[in-house]
Formats: sequence, structure tokens, C-alpha cells
Amino acid sequence: MTTPTRRLTVAQALVAFLARQYSERDGRRRRLVTACWGIFGHGNVAGIGQALLESGDAMPFHQGRNEQAMVHAAVGYARQRDRLSVHAVTTSIGPGATNLVTGAALATVNRLPVLLLPGDTFATRPADPVLQQLEHPGAGDISVNDCLRPVSRYFDRITRPEALIPAALQAMRVLTDPAETGAVTLALPQDVQAEGFDWPEEFFADRVWHVRRPAPAPDALAEAAAAVRAARRPLIVAGGGVVHSEAEAALARLAETTGIPVAATQAGKGALPHHHPRDVGGIGHTGTAVADELARAADLVIGVGTRYSDFTTASGTLFAAPGVRFVNLNITSFDAHKLAALPLVADARTGLDALSAALDGHRVDEAYEQEYAKGKAAWDEAVTRAFTWTDRAARPTQAQVLGALDRVVGPSDVIVNAAGSLPGDLHKLWRPRGRRDYHLEYGYSCMGYEIPAAIGVRMASPDRPVWALVGDGTYLMMPTELVTAVQEGIPVKVVLLQNHGYASIGGLSASVGAERFGTAYRFRGPDGTYTGEPLPVDLAANAASLGLDVLRPACVGELEDALAEARAATRPTCVYVETETADTVPGAPPAQAWWDVPVAETASRPAAVAAREEYERQVAARRRHL
Repeated sequence: MTTPTRRLTVAQALVAFLARQYSERDGRRRRLVTACWGIFGHGNVAGIGQALLESGDAMPFHQGRNEQAMVHAAVGYARQRDRLSVHAVTTSIGPGATNLVTGAALATVNRLPVLLLPGDTFATRPADPVLQQLEHPGAGDISVNDCLRPVSRYFDRITRPEALIPAALQAMRVLTDPAETGAVTLALPQDVQAEGFDWPEEFFADRVWHVRRPAPAPDALAEAAAAVRAARRPLIVAGGGVVHSEAEAALARLAETTGIPVAATQAGKGALPHHHPRDVGGIGHTGTAVADELARAADLVIGVGTRYSDFTTASGTLFAAPGVRFVNLNITSFDAHKLAALPLVADARTGLDALSAALDGHRVDEAYEQEYAKGKAAWDEAVTRAFTWTDRAARPTQAQVLGALDRVVGPSDVIVNAAGSLPGDLHKLWRPRGRRDYHLEYGYSCMGYEIPAAIGVRMASPDRPVWALVGDGTYLMMPTELVTAVQEGIPVKVVLLQNHGYASIGGLSASVGAERFGTAYRFRGPDGTYTGEPLPVDLAANAASLGLDVLRPACVGELEDALAEARAATRPTCVYVETETADTVPGAPPAQAWWDVPVAETASRPAAVAAREEYERQVAARRRHL
């Protein structure tokens, strides 16, 4: 019997294959790869480019301006879609391909799926070297795409047409596996892309990739439930896995029936809305006072979908109670075993439901509930003070900008941020209201992520207002996709804060004795350092030149009206704000817990000497949980 075949190029076959892939979870089927971003050069224009053109509506195409930014947009899209739909990204060989590396690292660090299709040098080597080829004297098969290997969860180079079939299937497997997902790279030599082959028709049939919800092992579940029942001061730490699994309701049920408070990582913030009585806010170096005090005294920490970064653990100093134990519910065994925890390897929603059933009838002491309720109320009052102003003619602090935005947004709005001083303020102060309304990329904390990611988020949620919150430093890193927003009519709202430098690193520099060296955007002073006048850079004019409508509130009294106007806008709009530097929460320390940034052990300048003394005091509190 003859197997039916179809004659297509490798690129045409790949695009046709991708258009017929679906994910399914809880009985709901979705298109898996819904679009492809691209910038074309000689490495992909006649292969993937021609194939996308020929595919028509089967594979929608989005034009990008920067390869890294295209990955950020795709990652923002995938995260907003709960990792169940993804975008592909295609580039030429050489610099186009290497520009993908930062975006790929961000995706893999955050466990977010994206499909990368970089062009590659000729497999047949008709000329050596070709344009943009990296020559390695000791290895003829290396190309710049090998830079993507360590930052990809799956990597393959398609040097023969028939190799595409197993590689494409493996790529889909990794994209849809919540325990393994991240950046997936299929490197495509430009000659192979254009080569014809007789493909089996079965390769192009609809294929559904089922995203399972594995349950915890019964013996591990029983041991975890016993540990919770024995604990006097348990604390739940909600990570991004709660949100990816759509487990917010299951988390709320567990917290409500047991009375256990819930603190959140950056990725987990919003798993409970801020007004929920069990929500105590962010945890760790940028956490709230109430969450961090609970963490210091907790005798049992229940981590759900968290990978326990150093910000969450305050570099190993936060969970300080003698004999503290950990129960980790996580889809990945790697994360579930961290901190010598009792591992519950399971889907977050399934695991939370099982734990709730195992804890039926159990509740923490009323005195413990009253304690954290009082701490939560005190922190809410501190946030209100930080969000409030009395002088309407003054420049706002960054916290007051967030306060104005807090009064404008609704439960459907999504805020996007990644780097600078904003993540710390948002983690402490922001009041999440609805599902997927808090989008912080803090696994890689990549400057330049916010604007392209906001575009991806809006593509994933076309009916929701989406805000990109950026400082001047991160804006200058990557404003390019504003042009894409204008071109595609994507009405993202950009809040651009001008503080004339790297404010976050400036503050960190001061705290570690580096005296804000090299962090201000200023002319050089008489001594040659950057201590002169601020640079006369008009970022609002820059945004306008890229096609945005720009609003310039001159003072705090005009800010809220400008934000409301931006929210109602149907075009991409920028609110440009000159801010004052001030403590986020008046009367409170800038951080509720420590973060380890090593300080010079020997130094002659007094600031560094003093910082080292403080460092040695703090590092003495670090412990390893074994």
C-alpha cells in the first residue's frame, strides 16, 4: 500500500505542520502555535518567509523590529494564555539569530514556551564561509545558533529534510509539557529550508497535545497533611505555578478552610486578590512587612508552584525559625525537592484540591489568624499613605504614580513590568484585583521586556487594557516595538517614568558602598564623573516620533486625569511622568528582608567599608535548609 505524500519544501512543511497542532487541558482544545513573528534576511526570506507567504491565513504573521523584542512579545502572549498557546519567532542567520539569546534565556528561566526558528548557515557548505558565518577552526559544524543550546529546553538543527519530522514532534512535546517547557529552538539551514521533499500526509493531520494534571502520590500527600496539621504557624508561598495551572480558586479554598495565610512571589502575586483576608502580599526582599514577619516565624512553609529564588528566600535568611520544615507542591521534581522539602510532585490545582480534602476539618489557631489580620491591616494603611499626596502641584514619587494608577484601573486591566525599581514597589504595594492582571517578569528581570511583552499580552487578551510600566533606563533599551503597536493598532498604554538614570541600581550601588557610580544619566562634572546636569533627552518626543499619542502631566494633580485618558484611548498612548525620588513607604525601611549582593572585602573609601560591615552582619544569618 502506497503512503500518500505531499511535495513541499522543509519550510512549507514546517508551517503546515504547526498550523495543525493543538493543546488540550480540562477538555478545552486550543490552537497551539497561533502566529509567527519575523524579521527576514538571507537566512530565512526564501525559506520560512516564502512558506509564511504561501500559507496565507493558516499561519498569521507579525512584523517585528528587534529579534529579542519579538521573543518578549511571544513570551508575554504565552504567559497570558496560561502556556497553552504560543507564538513562533523566525530570524535570519548571524546577528538576527544571536539576538534571540536573551529572549530565549528569559523564556526558559521563567518556564514559558516559545518556538524559535532561526536561519542557519548552509548544511551543504557550497562556499565556506558564507555571509555572517562564524568560523571555528576546530569544529566545522558549529554556528552562532549553538549559543542557543544552553538557554533552550530543546534544540535541534535540521540538516536533512526527513529530520524535521522527529524534531518537530519533540518540539511540540516540550512546548506543551508544563514540567519541561521553555524556549524550543529548531535551527534551519537556509539551503535545507528551501529543499523539496515528499512528506507523508499523516504529518499534517490534526494533532492534539494533552496537558495533564498529575496528582500527588498518596503517601506523600498523607505525610504533607500530617505536617500541616502539626504546624502552629504554617505559611503558604504561592508562585507562578498557581497561576499557570489556573489554580487560584483551589488556593483560595485551601486558605479559607484552614485559615493559613498566603504570601506571593512576583510570579504568584495576584493568585489571591489583595482584598482576600488570607492574602498577606509579596514575600522576600521586596515583600510586605506582614508577609516577611510571618515567614521569619513560620514552622512550616508550603510552597506552591515556586522555584524559591534568592529574592523569595532573602538569600537564605528569611525562613529563620528553628526546625522550620518545607512542603513543596510543584509540577517539576527539580523544584519540589528544593530546601530539603517534602516533595508533592503534581499539578498545582490537582495538588491543592487533594491537600484541601486531606485537611478537612483542620484550621489554624484563631490567635494566629488575628495576628496576621492585624499585620495585613497595618500594611494596607502604609500602602494608602504611600499612594496619597497633599501637594497637587508637586512632582509625584514613583509610589504616588502607582497610587494614581491604582485609582484608575479596573479588574480587567493588566500591568506589565520587569526591571528597575518598579518591581520592588509593585511587589510591595500593588493591589491586584483580577486574574492575570499582574504580569511581572522577574525570573530574568530583563530591561526592555515591558513594551513588547505588553503587545503580546494584549494580543492574548484583546478586550483588556494593558499597561507597560517603564523607567527611562528600560525604555532606552528597547522602545522599538512601539512601531509594531502603531502598525498593528494595538492600544497598549505606556507609563514612562523619567528619573534620569538607573534608579534601582543607583540605590543598590549606594547600599553596597559603590556610591551610585555610573548609574546617573548626566553630563560629566569637573572631576570627570557623571555628576553634571541631567541629559537633555526628551523621551516623550521620542515616543511621539514613533507614532504614539503622548500625554505630559506636569504635576501630581494632573496625573490621574492623564492616566484615565490613556485608559480610554483606542490608540497606543504614552503617559510621560517626571518623578521625584523618595522612600516608597514613608517611615518604613526600603526593604523588609535582605538580599545578598557581595560587598568589597577590602576598600579605602568609607562607604564601602561601612557597607562591608553591614554585609558581614547580614550574611551571618544565612542558613542552609538540610
